Amino acid sequence: MSVTRRFGVLGASLSHSHSPALFADRFHAWRVTNATYERFERANLDGFGEWLNAEAQASPALMGLNVTIPYKQSIIPLLQDVTPTALAIGAVNAIKPASNGWIGHNTDAEGFMKSLRPFLTSAHERALILGNGGAAAAVRFGLQSLGIDVIHVTRSPIEWEAMRYETLNAAFLGHCKLVVQCTPVGTYPDIEACIELPWDGLTPEHLAVDLVYNPAQTAFLKRAEAAGAKTMNGKPMLIAQAEAAWEWWNTNA
Repeated sequence: MSVTRRFGVLGASLSHSHSPALFADRFHAWRVTNATYERFERANLDGFGEWLNAEAQASPALMGLNVTIPYKQSIIPLLQDVTPTALAIGAVNAIKPASNGWIGHNTDAEGFMKSLRPFLTSAHERALILGNGGAAAAVRFGLQSLGIDVIHVTRSPIEWEAMRYETLNAAFLGHCKLVVQCTPVGTYPDIEACIELPWDGLTPEHLAVDLVYNPAQTAFLKRAEAAGAKTMNGKPMLIAQAEAAWEWWNTNA
């Protein structure tokens, strides 16, 4: 009889998360009968390293976690090591136990680019990334790997090239035909919340992406669509990064 393996998602607030349902669906499709997937909601990471090591020794053992807001960057010092991809991005969204402790990886960039590539055109040579968290770091990494110029829009100074929301105008937005919303603003249950942009700078050549997937159409996407832009939510990225995480969890690398 096969031994049950435990997986899950770690975050500060997970009531909105579709990951458990997604993995239940994938386990069924892949005919995986010896795995479970849970929510691990923590208000902070105090004592997390000890808890993680204990869970790895439990029966059944915890074999992998997805990591979501707000821990994609702050969890790194608690890990034994990170993969070269995660190191280059500066954020992790998947961790697993190894022989000498837990290691971190990033499948967000891979998942984002897999979901985005079918919609990219020659017009998308310059991108605006709204936000500066772990997801934004992965998006930046993925876009720069294709040679796309990237600038962040943030509320405070950051180490990457960035501008403030109050200085973003319609003319500049018009020159950036790809806009990626990487903050949690608009996530269920706060579905009316929306980052303010000079919406009249959007055109039918624009692609507006919101990494939020619950709700399927955020206030941000509604505003972008009303302004004429093509839109995409974060569900395809969620699926692609989850499948990549599953593959990584189940390899020896």
